[in-house]
Amino acid sequence: MHCALKIDEMDKEILRNIIREGQEDILSVRDELYRRPFNFEDNGRYVMTGVRHAGKSYLLYQRALELIDLGHLLEEMLYINFRLYGVITAAELDDILQAYASMYPHKPILLLDEIQNIDGWEHFARRLANRKYMVMITGSNAKMLSKDMATVLGNRYLDESVSPYSFREYLEAKGIALEKNWQYGKMRDTVALSFKDYFAWGGFPELMLYNNKRKWLGQLYEKILLGDIIQRHKLKNEMAVRLTFKRLAETVKHPVAYNRIAHLVKSTGVNTTPASVMDYVEFAKEAFLVFSLNNYASKFTEKETIKKHYFVDNGLLKIFLGDPDTALLENLCAIDLHSRYPEEALWFWNRNVEVDFYLPEENTGIQACYSTSKDIETFKRETDALLALDKVHPLERRIIVTYDEERTFTTPNGKEMEIVPIWKWLLR
Repeated sequence: MHCALKIDEMDKEILRNIIREGQEDILSVRDELYRRPFNFEDNGRYVMTGVRHAGKSYLLYQRALELIDLGHLLEEMLYINFRLYGVITAAELDDILQAYASMYPHKPILLLDEIQNIDGWEHFARRLANRKYMVMITGSNAKMLSKDMATVLGNRYLDESVSPYSFREYLEAKGIALEKNWQYGKMRDTVALSFKDYFAWGGFPELMLYNNKRKWLGQLYEKILLGDIIQRHKLKNEMAVRLTFKRLAETVKHPVAYNRIAHLVKSTGVNTTPASVMDYVEFAKEAFLVFSLNNYASKFTEKETIKKHYFVDNGLLKIFLGDPDTALLENLCAIDLHSRYPEEALWFWNRNVEVDFYLPEENTGIQACYSTSKDIETFKRETDALLALDKVHPLERRIIVTYDEERTFTTPNGKEMEIVPIWKWLLR
């Protein structure tokens, strides 16, 4: 580890205060912290990434409190949220260790929050691992998990993605513990009622504290848009970026080509190109605002240019839409599947007809439909699509996820179909 320049006493005093404030932050959440079902390796070092306000900081607090409960001292914890303290350089990261050493005789446990904007942070992290420090790092940019970063870090860190609450976590955070056979009786009603808010506003942990959820979500979106996308990538055409994401929201249920989005943006009088739109979408993925699925039936070039795009949380999608129920239902199905399966295992299928989600390794096709009972044409469209996929790729399961309908039936040609309410499906 290289020798850092000696810092003057005034700067060291500031860093001492920051270190102590971090320890106080850890203690302050002990009684209010909902402990997420995350099993930390005993000696694991982590790089955890995810959208802003997904709960990454609270996972650091959770880990610190777990270690304290195991016998470590609060004084061993060196927690710093770099988003709060302005711009520092990678060289100044070593100053933090100097300041800590002037306060305590311990080898610190480092909890480094939102470090992604410090150029060269990965070299500091590598040095910490080489010196056998216990380290946890968080950030809001997917490039922190890139192959280049992994090469620098030398496989010394475990990668984890942190998302807003799943529905199960949302219920637990509200103090609703699922009992055995919860699907029956009053517990079923309690779950279904709680789902209404989760469905409409999503699972950002902090959002549960606010009544004006639309305002909070709007402000979060602006932070992501301006801070993590426009400023980070020095984009000049802000209106084109905004309109691109608006069009993504409006087409969330449908495969859409980048040149189609560019055409829709240009129709408003704002100039852009398909290449720029592709860049904007990639930047949104880096910031964990959206994710994409490919068509299993497409050729390579179509797989890269015609995708389905979903938002990482229903609340962020809802702020764009006036009549959002059908879009929210499919988006929530996508969020759940995206959290359970790697990219190479989750697709949609579109060849003349479309199946919303296809899991080839499990031989499962899934349709998202708000209601199948309101008209026969909707019911027929959803089942016919699954049967069409079944002819090409035989399925073991054919599932239609609805808002609140449930039954199993067999088609005239002997194929079983499952219709399941989404709030029950999410808790499977």
